[in-house]
Amino acid sequence: MALDGIFLHALCLELKDNILNGKVDKVNQPEKDEIVITFRKENKNIKVLLSASSNYPRIHVTERSKANPIQPPMFCMLLRKYLIGAKLVNIKQINCDRILCLDFESRDEMGFDSIYTLIIEIMGRHSNITLIRKRDNIVMDSIKHITPNINSYRSIYPGINYKFPPESNKLNPLDFSAEANIDLDSSEYISDSNFLSKIFTGVSPLLSKEIITLFQANKDLNSPDGLKKLLIFSKNFFQNLTHNSFTYTLYCDSKGNYKDFYCFDLSTMKDYKATKYDNASKLLDVFYYTKDKQDRLNQKSSDLQKLVNNNIDRCKKKSTILKQSLQECSKKDKYKLYGELLTANIYSIKEGDKNIKVYNYYSENEEYVTIPLKENNTPSENIQSYFKKYNKLKKTEEAALEQLEKNEAELEYLQSVLTNIINCDSYDEIEDIRRELVETGYIKFKKSTSKAKGSQSKPLHFISSDGNDIYVGKNNIQNDYLTLKFADKKDIWLHTKNIPGSHVIIKNNNNISDKTLEEAAILAAYYSKAKDSTKVPVDYTEVKNVKKPSGAKPGMVIYTTNKTIYVDPYDIDLKKV
Repeated sequence: MALDGIFLHALCLELKDNILNGKVDKVNQPEKDEIVITFRKENKNIKVLLSASSNYPRIHVTERSKANPIQPPMFCMLLRKYLIGAKLVNIKQINCDRILCLDFESRDEMGFDSIYTLIIEIMGRHSNITLIRKRDNIVMDSIKHITPNINSYRSIYPGINYKFPPESNKLNPLDFSAEANIDLDSSEYISDSNFLSKIFTGVSPLLSKEIITLFQANKDLNSPDGLKKLLIFSKNFFQNLTHNSFTYTLYCDSKGNYKDFYCFDLSTMKDYKATKYDNASKLLDVFYYTKDKQDRLNQKSSDLQKLVNNNIDRCKKKSTILKQSLQECSKKDKYKLYGELLTANIYSIKEGDKNIKVYNYYSENEEYVTIPLKENNTPSENIQSYFKKYNKLKKTEEAALEQLEKNEAELEYLQSVLTNIINCDSYDEIEDIRRELVETGYIKFKKSTSKAKGSQSKPLHFISSDGNDIYVGKNNIQNDYLTLKFADKKDIWLHTKNIPGSHVIIKNNNNISDKTLEEAAILAAYYSKAKDSTKVPVDYTEVKNVKKPSGAKPGMVIYTTNKTIYVDPYDIDLKKV
């Protein structure tokens, strides 16, 4: 991701235009590592998101809203104490690195004017947000506490002096001399596209590759003074980065997946689709929203995914054992045959015989069969031992078939739950699935699980191109509700064929077009395990043909009189209600 020092420099200029001299109106902490500060400037509210996420740290203006916890975290309470009503008087980037300092003019507990600095370090898993009192450099608090056990170079917790991360020995790209000594192999730049990121602070490999590509088009790399020419070219390049020269571009592949972004056009990304944005914040809000949301949902549901995957593995192992048992039970007919042939020839058996050769009157080939005997058993005992083996295997086979059927049904259910977890779009949906697993006995009942009944999520509601209502269940509880309670008998029910996924209902107003049916099928395929496949089969029928077997788990139904349509799943653009 190209949120490097140069991009942060452009973002810093943008933030100065938007929030400098604004006053803090609200402070919220929707996530454990994320702060949202609302500024009031020129009768407008401007929300700024500050994230110390290990995967997606960032700062930018945002228009999105998140639910806040009922009880604000301690760091949020401290920021409210010192920053609400404070005026933002300065925004500064440290040496073109990914460190941003926001100075707030406020009043302390004694009523005297003080400057408090909020320091945002955007450094991967080392990212942090820290509030310090500027006059004595004392840490008031940080969103992540760092102790000597974690970091031997510096600690960050309330009451100690703040210490910046160790200074880099790299050059500041916005302030350096082309005559600087470079402590690297002078020939390395010829073959290494990341060369500039090794000598300049805040220059990502993406930008390094771009500058070297532009230089190669105009200069001779192999000339004796090629390195010096590259540095001069780079200096001119960085000096031309003015406020008006930035153009914020997001790059996507052919499937629409976000690949990267930057604050100007990149010739090295010419094979990707480029989308322009008015400012850096809009670009970052779009790029990080889905990625960060999915990352947090995965973290929130990691325990559920582990639980479900463990149970899926258990079912698969059980299935293997049951099939092996059935394989052994396939010998039962041989033991029955031996028992019946021995019964017919009981008078030919002598005590002490180890085997007997008898005519197989069941065979069409007029063949003889040699049957092993236990020499210490009587003829009657030998016969009974074969019938006992037959009866035992017969009962084992019946039990194994019954258990296998139940096991396959459980495996199908668990795979549907896993698909629902992966497709979750909110914390409420995760909690719905958690409650479902409590109800089905996979999670032991906890009081905390049942107290959020009022916050249950609702099925998705779309309006088709022709104006029909389409409903999509996001978990098995919703699937049962839609199919068994909400839908009328004449409504159309859709589900991916033999693939875990959502139940989809089209409300029948006697005018369901092929277009509406196709759109509903695309939704059914998209909200299924096959969302990344092509030509996904989707069954559809009237709701009256869908039944729930007695004792079946949530979301499990059987249906008849269906037809099948094949579609390519994608995030179809339909109106949401």
